[in-house]
Amino acid sequence: MAQGAKPGEGGQLPGKKVYPWIAKVRHSTTGVGLISPPPHHDIYSIEDLAELIHDLKNANRAARVSVKLVSEVGVGTIAAGVSKAHADVVLISGFDGGTGASPQTSIKHAGLPWELGLAETHQTLVLNNLRSRIVVETDGQMKTGRDVVIAALLGAEEFGFATAPLVTLGCIMMRVCHLNTCPVGVATQDPQLREKFTGDPAHTVNFMTFIAMEVRELMAKLGFRTLDEMVGRTEVLEAKQAVEHWKLKGLDFSKILYQPEVGADVGRYCQIPQDHGLDKSLDMTVLLDLCQAAIVDGEPVQETIPIKNINRAVGTILGNEITKRHWEGLPDDTVHLHFQGTAGQSFGAFVPSGVTMELEGDTNDYLGKGLSGGKIILYPDKASTFVAEENVIAGNVALYGATSGEVYIRGIAGERFAVRNSGVNAVVEGIGDHGCEYMTGGKVVVLGLTGRNFAAGMSGGIAYILDESGDFATRCNTSMVGLEKLEDPEEIKDLKQLIQQHVDYTESAIGERVLADWNAIAPKFVKVMPKDYKRVLQAIKEALEDGLSGDDALNAAFEANSRDVARIGGS
Repeated sequence: MAQGAKPGEGGQLPGKKVYPWIAKVRHSTTGVGLISPPPHHDIYSIEDLAELIHDLKNANRAARVSVKLVSEVGVGTIAAGVSKAHADVVLISGFDGGTGASPQTSIKHAGLPWELGLAETHQTLVLNNLRSRIVVETDGQMKTGRDVVIAALLGAEEFGFATAPLVTLGCIMMRVCHLNTCPVGVATQDPQLREKFTGDPAHTVNFMTFIAMEVRELMAKLGFRTLDEMVGRTEVLEAKQAVEHWKLKGLDFSKILYQPEVGADVGRYCQIPQDHGLDKSLDMTVLLDLCQAAIVDGEPVQETIPIKNINRAVGTILGNEITKRHWEGLPDDTVHLHFQGTAGQSFGAFVPSGVTMELEGDTNDYLGKGLSGGKIILYPDKASTFVAEENVIAGNVALYGATSGEVYIRGIAGERFAVRNSGVNAVVEGIGDHGCEYMTGGKVVVLGLTGRNFAAGMSGGIAYILDESGDFATRCNTSMVGLEKLEDPEEIKDLKQLIQQHVDYTESAIGERVLADWNAIAPKFVKVMPKDYKRVLQAIKEALEDGLSGDDALNAAFEANSRDVARIGGS
């Protein structure tokens, strides 16, 4: 939810650090900066967080879901909510660690030591009988075995180390991680600087071995045989000597060392696994059996299935099972599932290629979250009489963080449509506020109105807006994008093809109208093009024209773009 060293401020990877291999991993464009916004745009309540935890557990049932919180006043209450939301781990992060790219304002004026947040979290969880079902972890400049022991006595059972192991690998804490100038080759993508890296994994192994030795020695002195016995045992912490020191006179540690008075049946460390309720999901009860032939042998499967709004993250466990056996996905439309009814949240989340999910009805928030190659088709019940393009058919935050695939929506979607989309091609007939926010790739076609603040933070991908009223510019955030007319014949042809597919899949009335009068309507489309993205695409085009291909073209474009950025900055 936030980082201890920069709570609420987010982060940014400058374009000059987005080398081709970084862009490939991040599903973005080389040379174009990446923004990590301070808020999570799919989370505005503890219920939203619970949904994300549920979705992630569906995406990988073998993984633990960990929620990271900043050590601050009231963090115990948030941690209680995290536990009730069925997270497997809650991490309390102190202000004193973090990347060397952290803003000075955060380093000096934000966050609290991990000891304060950890003590509050453990006490709150114990008081509410929640401690036994969640693992508590802490981090933030832990350097010694003594730190580990104190953390355990205050309530933690797992411990995070980052800065100290980095130092064992050669980090000299220059705090220039964001500048790509790390003199010892640790936090840089510059090949020449990376050659200066002298780190050896054995150094970190040795360091952690000494940490473990010190922990064992202190445990022996205190009389504990296991770490679990130590969790929350603050009575063995002696504060008197510290409080009597002249610098610390008057400090009261009683609240930090307080032990809640609860019954013997209340657990003080994690003993009970969280119940995520996956056994009741539509995937586990219906889809896995129906699609067994596709999962095991990749054979085609086609079924029609009723769906209700209590069915959440439908298709996600199915996608996980397919991905485990077919890492590259399956051929298009191998699995074609036709759902009828109202879908719950996160319909089609993380679905891989080869899976087509057709929904006749409507759906709640998070449609296609993290879509990973699958195809989603959404249109109203064929018996309905309302005008599709004038009614909301999908909830908020559709396609959040999606990486690839196709989505066709006959009707209007809610707010924050395609936030952080990095590769999906989508057609929709209207959206709410903040569309395409922080988008880094893919194409979005809107055959209708958009809300305000469209394209805020959009650094990649392209959006095409049918602006028949001529006032789209007043609703678009142009700080990072430019508004252009469609002029390239190939681009116009591709757009028409995308709309044709939308009509074929959904029988869209507005799509048919647009295609029927294409020559008159096509000029009314506004192309939303990120400025940096356009510059890099031009550099890639020039590299290809020079005879380069593949990674060579991307590397050449990156170098050319870096020179352009440096020249602009210098002037």
